[in-house]
Amino acid sequence: MLVFIDESGDPGLDTKRGASKFFTVALVVFEENEEALACDQRIQLLKKELRWEEGDEFHFKRNSDKTRKAFLEAVAPYNFFYYGIVFDKDPKKLSSDIFKNKRSFYSYACGLLFESAKNRLLNTSVIVDRSGGTEFRSELTRYLRKKMNEDGKTPIIKNVKMQSSQSNNLLQLADYIAGVIGREAKDEKKFAQEYKKLVSHREMEVQRFPK
Repeated sequence: MLVFIDESGDPGLDTKRGASKFFTVALVVFEENEEALACDQRIQLLKKELRWEEGDEFHFKRNSDKTRKAFLEAVAPYNFFYYGIVFDKDPKKLSSDIFKNKRSFYSYACGLLFESAKNRLLNTSVIVDRSGGTEFRSELTRYLRKKMNEDGKTPIIKNVKMQSSQSNNLLQLADYIAGVIGREAKDEKKFAQEYKKLVSHREMEVQRFPK
């Protein structure tokens, strides 16, 4: 079983000074390695169809609406599923001290996300984008490795790997899912519902916090 994780936005609470209004984490799961490989190959083929240069990568925030739709349509037939969590960072809603420290915020977000997904995970290899946010990456890795041998039972997490999203198409998929979830939270954003509709059949659970 393979899991790919990425985030959208940041955990900063001072939205008046440039922090994002929402912070989103997405977890994309492939139960079969063969299906992951097939999806990876389809994403690579799409790059050729778009006449992209070697090394170009899909990135939800930077891509055009046309490219976003092409990507989501390409991956939709493949057998993956996803979980997500979105934090609305209105200071009145996130008043706990947990959210005032980035490390505790990240840990709390990871805990909620993996708690919702744990019944579907077993001996899972988790792939994290090494080029993502440094603090998020280090806290996520710390959290996951703590879970690897918890209670001495068969581990939910088998190992944690760092890879570059530029060379890993399925990390680019996780980036896109995080982008779709985050875009839907911003009700005023263009095409939010169109993007969501393309992959909604792959959604297991997306939590909104606070509820």
